[in-house]
Amino acid sequence: MTRAMGKIRSFIGAVAERAKLRKGLLLALAVLFVLQAYFVRELLAAELLFGLVFAVLFALGVLAYLIGAIGERGLDVAETGVRVAADSARRGYAALEELSRKPFRSPRSESAQ
Repeated sequence: MTRAMGKIRSFIGAVAERAKLRKGLLLALAVLFVLQAYFVRELLAAELLFGLVFAVLFALGVLAYLIGAIGERGLDVAETGVRVAADSARRGYAALEELSRKPFRSPRSESAQ
């Protein structure tokens, strides 16, 4: 009878040990799963923040490019305006030069005689 009781006690002890081992293993797996889920959330948050920063930098780059392109078009328009103004100034200067060659008084005027 004591022999059977000893076997039963040893079997119950082994089952209890296995149950503790299983509980510990399940607890460790649960902790690892929770930590992995936490790190995944943190990585997703960091990725979203980096994506936001890169989107802002991209927008600033596009804005700088657009300002440069508009500036170049403005320079082309200004060059055309300067050419028109230069042609007009040349014609005006030629007209003034022609006027300066002519006498102020006509040869038949009273003061000239």
